[in-house]
Amino acid sequence: MSGGVDSSVAAAMLVDQGYDVIGIMLRMWSEPGQESYNRCCTPDAMALARQVAAQLDIPFYPIAAQNVFYEQVVQHFISDYTQGVTPNPCLRCNRHVRWEFMLDHALAFGADLMATGHYARIYKGSDRIQLLKAVDRNKDQSYVLHVMDQAQLSRAIFPLGEFRKEEVRQLAKDFGLPVAEQDESQDLCFLGNTDYREFIKRNSNQAIAEGYITNLEGEIIGEHRGLAMYTIGQRRGLGISSSNPLYVIDKNQESNTLIVGSISALDKNKLWAERVNWLSISEPAEPVKAQVKIRYKSPDEPAIIMPIGNNEVEIRFDNPIRGITPGQAAVFYQDDMCLGGGIIKNNA
Repeated sequence: MSGGVDSSVAAAMLVDQGYDVIGIMLRMWSEPGQESYNRCCTPDAMALARQVAAQLDIPFYPIAAQNVFYEQVVQHFISDYTQGVTPNPCLRCNRHVRWEFMLDHALAFGADLMATGHYARIYKGSDRIQLLKAVDRNKDQSYVLHVMDQAQLSRAIFPLGEFRKEEVRQLAKDFGLPVAEQDESQDLCFLGNTDYREFIKRNSNQAIAEGYITNLEGEIIGEHRGLAMYTIGQRRGLGISSSNPLYVIDKNQESNTLIVGSISALDKNKLWAERVNWLSISEPAEPVKAQVKIRYKSPDEPAIIMPIGNNEVEIRFDNPIRGITPGQAAVFYQDDMCLGGGIIKNNA
């Protein structure tokens, strides 16, 4: 429970369906001096979660997760940016904090299952449990849940997977919950009210080491403020003038160089992904035809996925794809079923 509408409605639905429900809220790490801005566990959010639990007449337990969150999410967020890649910390949070740390605590409380307010669905087949997209495609969160395994899926319930967001808000009103009109949280919880660049500056001197900007031919055309300050595909804020628009094409960590070029240089036909987790199917021995998402909100793109060993795959797209970014996840689908995914290593 987070004090938001989704987890509150999920809890209310399960109580209404006759489940014996326990409410758990994780107290996440906040940057010193920014505690009141962490969207996951502000005092107001904690009070709302308690109020909802009391209204539903269920026990409520806040759990200290500051250390595991900092070690598993924040430190890696800083480290990845320092190494020139663009991470998605929600992936590590779901893998290590929600579906390891929190699930372990839920089981220790005697729970058989753990429910969250994620928008996704589960189908229990004869041999494997499948993770499916939510009915509401605009809210589908299977992308960040692809990191789960079969044992975790066997304990999971996603009550909201069959509903659209507007229906969930209506359910909150029908249940009389005080969170029905709660705003959506869009930014990373631990950044509080600051931009990620400012957060990185405060926490990593290495990430803001200045260097050269070059074009695709290797010619020096400017200076950058630290590779962590830029993302693949970025156009504004480069600090260089050109008769034609220039975009960030790549980052060379070894030479501390930012590489820019025309927008057409962002189009790539393939990528390589590592730390691949096959979820709804076993690791295939042959290439697989699938649709691939390279970011949480990106469209599904038809591709061939070729396992190459060591939990790595090569992905060849049917059409050139723009903005492939190392550090983000490439997640594989066949229609509604999430096959799994991995972390983008590089592109070509």
